[in-house]
Amino acid sequence: MRITISGKAGSGKSTVAKLLSEMLRLRHYSIGDLMRAMAVEKGMRLLELNRLAEKDKSIDFELDRKLKELGKTKNKFVVDGRLTAFFIPDAEVRVFLKTDDKVRAERILKDKRQHEKGKSLKDIIASIRNREESEKKRYKKYYRVDYTDKRLYNFVIDTTKLAPDDIVERIIGFVKSKQKRL
Repeated sequence: MRITISGKAGSGKSTVAKLLSEMLRLRHYSIGDLMRAMAVEKGMRLLELNRLAEKDKSIDFELDRKLKELGKTKNKFVVDGRLTAFFIPDAEVRVFLKTDDKVRAERILKDKRQHEKGKSLKDIIASIRNREESEKKRYKKYYRVDYTDKRLYNFVIDTTKLAPDDIVERIIGFVKSKQKRL
């Protein structure tokens, strides 16, 4: 079973993917972790790396190449990232987590990713919107794709008022229904 989890920053992608991989005993991969590691390696903030990626497409292409390779070579995994459903379109389960902007910002403030924090909720909302615009611009330019297009997914969940365990439970229910149909 190959499961992709996508959504905007703070929607719960990584948290849900980790929990889901544990529950289903599947390997977990995270494109966001890889990108954050690249930012740290280059001595910059994630937004700065996104801005650099607007000029240096090798950054996106390196991440995207790894994602495509994963889809071609592995069969049992959960992967979270913006373009996961686009690059692994034949994954049996392709989930999109949608969430209110304020809730996403609150989650990021509570998160341990200190380098992404701002001084206020308003700052965080502005930062994630800027980051998303940067990413959307690149994805449109390179691949002509909008990762928020629900047609890429076969399961969409609004996580605004749900706890991670509730989200995972709903995804597992969907996985079980897919397995019955296979």
